[in-house]
Formats: sequence, C-alpha cells, structure tokens
Amino acid sequence: MYCKMSGLESTTVSGFAVSLTNPGQNLSTRADNTRDESCLIEDHILPRLDPSFVQYYTVVLSKKPQSHEVSLAETRSHPDLYRPTGSLDTSGYDRVVDHEVTSEDGFKIPVRLYYPEPKKFGNGPHPAHLNFHGGGFVFGDLSTDGQICLSMREAGIVVVDVGYRHCPETIWGKCIEDGWAALKWTRESSSTLDINVASISIGGISAGGHVSLVLQHIARDSGIPLRLCMASVPPSTDVLSYKSYTDSPFSSFHKFSHGPILPWKRIQYFGNICMPQESLPELRAMWPDWWLAPIRAPNWTGLCDSFIRTAEIDPLRDEAEAYGAKLVAGGNKVTVKRYLGCPHIFMHIQVMKQKGEYDVDAIIALKAAHGLSDLGLADAKT
Repeated sequence: MYCKMSGLESTTVSGFAVSLTNPGQNLSTRADNTRDESCLIEDHILPRLDPSFVQYYTVVLSKKPQSHEVSLAETRSHPDLYRPTGSLDTSGYDRVVDHEVTSEDGFKIPVRLYYPEPKKFGNGPHPAHLNFHGGGFVFGDLSTDGQICLSMREAGIVVVDVGYRHCPETIWGKCIEDGWAALKWTRESSSTLDINVASISIGGISAGGHVSLVLQHIARDSGIPLRLCMASVPPSTDVLSYKSYTDSPFSSFHKFSHGPILPWKRIQYFGNICMPQESLPELRAMWPDWWLAPIRAPNWTGLCDSFIRTAEIDPLRDEAEAYGAKLVAGGNKVTVKRYLGCPHIFMHIQVMKQKGEYDVDAIIALKAAHGLSDLGLADAKT
C-alpha cells in the first residue's frame, strides 16, 4: 500500500479546491503529523478512481470516522453524527406521506411515499416503485435515500421507501420478510394509495439491492407481476458470512478489498453483526439458502425485467454482474451498466457527475418499465 497520488494535480470540483499532490509527493502525514486517510487508497486503485471522488474523499470523507469504526452503541445513540453520505430527511416535504406496514410477525415498519406532481403527471392512479436503502443490513433509515426517492418520482411514479428492520436488533432475514410485507401492502392498498396495482417495480442500493433481488424471485413464485427490478451495487452472494475476503470467487472482491468506502474491514464488521460464524447454522436452517445468496436461486426463468447497476471500483461489482449473467441465461431481459471510476456509494455523492447520470438513468428506466411518456434524456431531466 502506498501513500502516493501519482499524476494528480490541484483541481476544483463543486466548490472544493485542494492540492491532491504533485506526482511522487508522499501523503503519509499531514503538517500536524496526524495520519492522512487518503493513504488508504492503494496505488493500484487510485488512478482508476474519478478525480472528483478522490478530492471529495480527501477533503470530506477521510476527515470523519466511519460508522464501522466506532461502537454500535455510539452510532445508535447519536445517529445524526453517523448518517450516510447524501442522506436527506424529507419528512414534511410536499407530496411526501408516511405510513406503517405490518410485517409477517406483527412488527410495524415505516414506509414513506413520494407522489409525483399532479400538474405534470395527472391525478393517478400512478405506477409505484418500492425502494430499499443500503447500509449493510445494520444502518440506514427513511432519510438514507431521501434525495434519490425525490428524483425517482420525477418519472411520474409513486415511490414507496421501505424502512425494513436491521441487525442486531432483529435476526437477519427479517429484512426480506419486511420487504415482502411492504410489496403486498402496496398492492392490497393500491386503491387507497392511488397506485396502479398492475404497474409496480422494485429496487434498492447495496443491502437494499440484495433485498430486491430476493423479492424478484419471491414475486415470480407467488404469481405477482413486476415491471422491473432495479438493483444497484448489490451483493448477490453471502459475503457477510465469509471468514476472509479470499473466500470470494470474484476478482473484484480481491482487487478492491482494501479500497475506499467498502473495504473488507467494513464488510467484516457487517458480517460479525448480521451473520456471525456461531449463528450461521441457525440462519441457514431458518431461511432458504438463496435468500442469503440470490445468485444460488434455483429457478431463473420467468423473472421480471432487470436493470443491474454496478460501480467499477467496488468489491461487489463482479458478483452483481454475474447475477445479471444468470438472468440472461434464464431468458430474461436484462440491462447491466457499470459506472466507471466510481466507488460503492457513488450515487450518494453530489460532486460526482456519475451521480447525476445515475439519477437520470433511473428515471429513464422507470419510465420505460411503466410505459410513461417518451424516454428521451431531455424529458428525464425536467
């Protein structure tokens, strides 16, 4: 591991102006002799990252502790201090309404609905898209994807953001049950919610993407039609059960195991909470194996259309794309897009141009899936 940012010059990105070093300059310590966290970007990774991310990482992200670097008791006691990058509390926003859904075991989970502008999209009933946030099945809430949900409703749909339960307060797998309960509730309450029950899609980011992949199969098996599964940077294997990053058969997991944003230490942290080694036999007996690893699902035919989005500099990249390949082999319609130069959570980083591209791509995909207006880029930007 090196502390060099070879070839990068001083740049300005969205208000940030930082010298990222001259070629060959060592960044192992700052002027005050404290550690410079930019050194965590390995030499083989750094040139592949988009410069806007490197600058944001150096100026912002490296200066604050990550949630997995402090005790869980601390993050639970002070959630505002450790909210994920890009979080936005949309409670009280125009056309944003909160509800509760009862899960299979009677537990109440929060959901937040985002309605499109009636002057622009009419009074409904509208198509609906269920969204599941990321956070390693440990973190996240209805603020995590607030900005993204506001953006997606610009497709002319109702976005249903689902606050599924986390570990360790509940056992892993309840997240799937909560997601399934939210999907059924959306369908059963469609007339009250002003939703078109015949036009529903699902999706999520990271852990939420995993939830949506499992629901894609459950819905098919239950005879519930979906218009689209839009999963972003999802794990498709049981990575949280690994003892070492070398347990993964995928190259990206090895290449980027010490990369920024989602290093092996962070994945291991989530694993110790969600799938500790001593609890694995119980978990594997409790849930279908493919819930833990959707890529091991037994049936790949008759699934809804999919839009799988990956990040180039992400350990989960290859397994998500391998899931997409399995969908293709099963005869399903699949679009896979890899965002170059991007780390795991790029869609939450406003200074990256790929974040804006991500939002537009979602609007276009949702319009296409639900048969709404024209599909042009200009229309998506409005």
